[in-house]
Amino acid sequence: MEGMDRCSANCVPLTPITFLERAAAVFGERISLVYGTVRFTWRETLERCTKFASALVHVGISRGDVVAVLAPNVPAMYELHFAVPMAGAVLCTLNMRHDAAMVSTLLSHSEAKIIIVDYQFLHIVKAAIEIMSKTTPTEELPRIVIVKEFDRPSSNTNGFDSASDDLEYESLLETGKLDFEIKRPKDEWGPISLNYTSGTTSRPKGVIYSHRSAYLNTLSTILLNEMSSMPVYLWTVPMFHCNGWSLTWGVAAQGGTNICQRNVTAKEIFANISLHKVTHMGGAPTVLNMIINAPINEQKPLPWKVTVMTGGAPPPSHVLYKMREFGFLIVHCYGLTETCGTATVCSWKPEWDSLPDDKQAKLKSRQGMEHVGLEGVDIKDPITMESVPADGKTMGEVMFRGNTVMSGYLKDLKATQEAFKGGWFRSGDLGVRHPDGYIELKDRSKDIIISGGENISSIEVESVLFNHPSILEAAIVGRPDDHWGETPCAFVNLKNGFSATEEEIIKFCRNNLPHYMAPRTVVFRDLPKSSTGKILKLVLKEEAKAMGSLTKRLTE
Repeated sequence: MEGMDRCSANCVPLTPITFLERAAAVFGERISLVYGTVRFTWRETLERCTKFASALVHVGISRGDVVAVLAPNVPAMYELHFAVPMAGAVLCTLNMRHDAAMVSTLLSHSEAKIIIVDYQFLHIVKAAIEIMSKTTPTEELPRIVIVKEFDRPSSNTNGFDSASDDLEYESLLETGKLDFEIKRPKDEWGPISLNYTSGTTSRPKGVIYSHRSAYLNTLSTILLNEMSSMPVYLWTVPMFHCNGWSLTWGVAAQGGTNICQRNVTAKEIFANISLHKVTHMGGAPTVLNMIINAPINEQKPLPWKVTVMTGGAPPPSHVLYKMREFGFLIVHCYGLTETCGTATVCSWKPEWDSLPDDKQAKLKSRQGMEHVGLEGVDIKDPITMESVPADGKTMGEVMFRGNTVMSGYLKDLKATQEAFKGGWFRSGDLGVRHPDGYIELKDRSKDIIISGGENISSIEVESVLFNHPSILEAAIVGRPDDHWGETPCAFVNLKNGFSATEEEIIKFCRNNLPHYMAPRTVVFRDLPKSSTGKILKLVLKEEAKAMGSLTKRLTE
């Protein structure tokens, strides 16, 4: 159209860096971050991030280099979400549950120039560097920057003496310059962060986020959380997981206060909510389960309704109901690492308020519709790419398209092309679409149990198990069966002071499910979890497989 002119006046690359700059300008003297006795204002946070970005450039970090970090939700972890991109570099946050072998693999794959590590995990990084040194020249190994505890600057390093070339976070920060010229992205399509998938496969994939996708997903996450100006956010979601579901940048955008905590326990959650008047937090369903089952002496009354964003797995309706009783307002989201975290939200409709509690909980457990920053979500036949009927029954694969979908997988063009085949991102999750348009997950494609030709949703069976008064946690996987192919096997963790037998649990399920969906085996044990709270079903599948065929066992 005549008269249109794209120029610097009307087209500037989007980047979350601007959220911090605005927070410092508008909320400069407001507390930005709390960690124990540590307090920073937004002015101080901008200064610290600017100086650390300057220091990174001074020690050799160039535009596009990868800076890795292995740390819990401590101040340095938050600051790096701005400081690293301000240096023009790409932030790679590593899962705290990874062992040295995996850390060495990811450091090599990402070609990280620096690894910033909390003192608590220094031994893992040291061991990882030792592994790398066998195949990597010394000059190409990443330099180590150690983050020590604020109130214990002489924090132990788990038996390791710092090498002469190891750096220390605060000391390095102090070498930076406040007049440093921030390296903004030349193109908003440029990478801001690298997030590795959770590693349920033998080798996690490196998911690349652009400045644009991070910016748009941040604003969308703020909106779906109804996060107004100056929120107080409690960090119960690991910042390494999808960059804290984009809220590392989001709290800055709203001039809020970050309440950091090294460990996530029900006691600390209640204490921090009470002490700091927390307004928002997040967590996987396992965190919600931890809260509702906290001992009475650890619970504290909420100062007001606390909004909790949950996702990662469909939360059982029982858990949602109990959280509401405690005074929490649940925002149920869904997404993957490849969608910058949050992608859909179960937006609540006023007409649902008059429904019975059990129906409200079932509606709340749906994954809903795409958030405002995403072009679309659909349930499709993965072969024909046709949308399935919106009947709440026909299953298909959940697929996404839009600006908040990843740029691609690092150094893996084949996997990227496969994921985007047909013009949509293929999630690998199975779901249905209801007549009102809301989607509902039924299972991961790899977790669906096929017994005698019938598809069994592990999510549906788990939802019933969570209603058993003695069960704290539950997971369903397939167990080999010579006759049926496989049958449901339940792994359950009982509440303290409660008891239940295998027969009792199987009978309970049969009373609430078709018999073919009820588990035929029940194993009592603590459930293995990732650091984001997801139950590691791959581990449980291996255990179920090792048990052998149930039919064979019964007939021998």
